[in-house]
Amino acid sequence: MEFETTHFKRCDLVKAKGRIDSYTAPKLREVLDKVVEGGVFRIVLDMSEVDFLSSSGVWVLLETQKKCKRWNRGQLVIARVHENIQRTLDLAGLRHFFRIYDDVTEAVGAF
Repeated sequence: MEFETTHFKRCDLVKAKGRIDSYTAPKLREVLDKVVEGGVFRIVLDMSEVDFLSSSGVWVLLETQKKCKRWNRGQLVIARVHENIQRTLDLAGLRHFFRIYDDVTEAVGAF
């Protein structure tokens, strides 16, 4: 699992590559926590190169969303999500917790 973080004026973009499962979810948590601890609460997660999202990965996303939304500081939005991951979020009833964009530029521009 690889992560690449890019800082923009209004948000940070985190690009994930690989599978997000119980083995790699702690690394994702570490990367997202580092962004939040740096004072950035508007995060775009580019999942274009993520082909699997386990329940542990979903928990990391939910925890990060809660941290970002606390005191109305920001939010975590997701961009370029594969269809099977969108179905996973739909089946878990969690899709309404995240704004999902088809394009990274559109997601970054939403802030």
